[in-house]
Amino acid sequence: MVDKHDSIVVLWKTVSYYPESRSTTMGFETQDVERKTTAILRILSQSSEPVGARVISHNLGEQGIELSERAVRYHLKLMDERGFTESVGRDGRLITQLGLEELENALVSDKVGFVSSKIERLAYETDFDVGRRRGKVPVNISFFPERQFGRAIQIMKGVFQAGICVSELVAVAHGGESLGDVTVPGSKVGLATVCSVIVNGALLKAGIPMDSKFGGILQIKNHRPLRFVELIQYSGSSLDPSEIYIASKMTSVGQVATEGQGKILANFREIPAICQPKAEEITTLLKEAHLGGVLMMGEVTKPVCEVPVEVNKVGMILTGGLNPVAAAVESGIEVENRAMSSMMEYEGLTRFSEL
Repeated sequence: MVDKHDSIVVLWKTVSYYPESRSTTMGFETQDVERKTTAILRILSQSSEPVGARVISHNLGEQGIELSERAVRYHLKLMDERGFTESVGRDGRLITQLGLEELENALVSDKVGFVSSKIERLAYETDFDVGRRRGKVPVNISFFPERQFGRAIQIMKGVFQAGICVSELVAVAHGGESLGDVTVPGSKVGLATVCSVIVNGALLKAGIPMDSKFGGILQIKNHRPLRFVELIQYSGSSLDPSEIYIASKMTSVGQVATEGQGKILANFREIPAICQPKAEEITTLLKEAHLGGVLMMGEVTKPVCEVPVEVNKVGMILTGGLNPVAAAVESGIEVENRAMSSMMEYEGLTRFSEL
């Protein structure tokens, strides 16, 4: 008589070795199997050399995933058949291009909150000293076609002059050169713009916690913030809101720069009310260092631009760092954006007007 455990093992072996049987036997891969597959692909993607089952099993254990060498080999055989990995004899496995694509697309539920955690990480990595005006600041990277960069500069010029940005400080690099740890592709020009996370980082270094709530579209009327018309919660998103809004052409930054009304990229944050005086001091120092971004700060527990604020908190609206780039996209220029993508030394930035 076969017990329940043996039946499960037999079934698992059948599913592992014969992927076509999954649709007839189980109907779909379990989320647990998919998560382990993704974890293995992630380990392989981090190595340029073949990786064996023993090393993979050890690395999985460090991540809290208990999978024996034998079980890892089962997964690897399945992944070979799906084209995600390729065997390199006794040396182990390498991840394929198809495997890299699967890793990029797999388990969207694991990516929910990715933007929120990215903000926290960049805020922690920011070591800019507001007093000495030295250190690393977080930046967005945008790639422009070389033939269109000159026109893009002319369009963005009015946005920078109107102050619809986090900072007038930028950096430019051409194909093959780097901005932070990001290499600019050939036939492209890369532009680094300071990200609003600089405010998170500066306040964090001063002992002030900041809760990053939303990325949104802020309506401007008569040169003043009126209300948010779109909001995406960072903790519930796997994509950066600014990239979504720009790609969807939901902004009218150029119009705001020339007429004082329209829609811009903005972010909503909250800080403890008790920290407001210190926060105002820090943001003033940032502004003196040409690192602004704070569009307005509310009052204790009172809504800001129609967005409710938690009890004993103060709401803050930060200007989106990609607003100048959004204006270029509004004019038909092709731009690839990577929001919150790198860190750069403050001393390595230059004023946009000097480009």
